[in-house]
Formats: sequence, C-alpha cells, structure tokens
Amino acid sequence: MTLYYSLVFCLLVLEMGVFMGLIVPLPFTVRRKLFAFISESPVIAKLQYGLRITFIFILILFIDSVNRVYRVQLEVSAFGKEGGNVGRGAALGTDRSEVQARKFYSQRNMYLCGFTLFLSLILNRTYTMILETLRLEDRVKLLEGNKQAGGKDSARLAQAGDMGEIGQLKKELEEKERDIETLKKQCEGLTREYHNLGDQVAGSKNEGSGEKKDL
Repeated sequence: MTLYYSLVFCLLVLEMGVFMGLIVPLPFTVRRKLFAFISESPVIAKLQYGLRITFIFILILFIDSVNRVYRVQLEVSAFGKEGGNVGRGAALGTDRSEVQARKFYSQRNMYLCGFTLFLSLILNRTYTMILETLRLEDRVKLLEGNKQAGGKDSARLAQAGDMGEIGQLKKELEEKERDIETLKKQCEGLTREYHNLGDQVAGSKNEGSGEKKDL
C-alpha cells in the first residue's frame, strides 16, 4: 500500500473512532458541554477546514481508482479472450497473476476511498443530528420549567398548547434517535465489508504467489 493510501486508511480508522465516540451514551450535561466546545473551538474549526481539503484529494483518488478498476477490468477481459485462443495452460502464466493482483489492488483502493468518503458524510449528518437533538432537549426542559414555574391559571390556559408542543418535540427526538441508530448500523456494515475485502485481497495475493511457484 502506497503512502497516500496508508494515510487514507489511517483517516478511515480515525473516522470510525470519532463515530464511536459520537454514539457513546453520555450524560446530557457532559454531552452538551462537549458539543459546545467542538462548535465554538477555533482549533476544531481549522481542523475541519483542513479535513475538507483532505476529502477533496480523497475524492480525486477515488475517481482515479475507479478509472483504474475499469481499465484493469478491460485488461482482464482481453487476457481471458487471448487465453482462450492460445490454450488453457498458457492462461495460467505470470501475466495473469499480475493482472489479477492489479485488479484486486485497484478494487481495494476504490473501496478504501469510497468508504472513507461515505463515512465522512455519515459523521457530518450524525454530528448535525446530535446538535439538533440537544437543542430540542434544551427546549423541552425550558418549556417544562416554565410550565412548573407558572401559576395554576396560566398553566391551565397554556396546558393544551404546551403539551402539544412538548409531545411534538418528543416525537422529533425519537425520530432523531432512530436515525442515529440507522447510521450506526450502516457504519458497522461498512466496517464488515472493508474487512471482508481485505481478506479477499490477502487470499488473492496468496493465490498469485502459489501460481508463480507452480510456474
């Protein structure tokens, strides 16, 4: 794996760690202070700006890897036709092993960049949803506090409106929590898919080495 793809892999692992940190259940006060620090810190803002530029380069690498996969696939198809004409034994040579290895490496790089970009979108969406959830929880507590502090007459007059608004806010909170759980399941699926792809690449390398030894 080249240096820039190694950096992309490190960024992918970092994104997984950040995502797990976002979904860890924390007390409301701690979570609110943490996200307030993230939102207001100038260092975090500069870091986010640098990550946006980094993701632009990763997008370029993703487009290049897709192009490489397409070209290698064409080579594999052409090699298969030539191997069928020459004979089955000639198709098992060193050239075939090299083409197959390039194919798996290209696919690995494409999935690596693709998963990194997709997880960045999930992180951005999860972060926004958590901020919205915190804002709604603050608003619900404020409404409940005002209701308890008010007199009985004002509470009776505003009871219907407040209860309806609180119920609506609670429904929105439940929807946000369901969306976060869905994003968590998607991240776990991406992690399993990436590990399976790594196992396939390792297996293909072993097969290529075995074919070279037979020759």
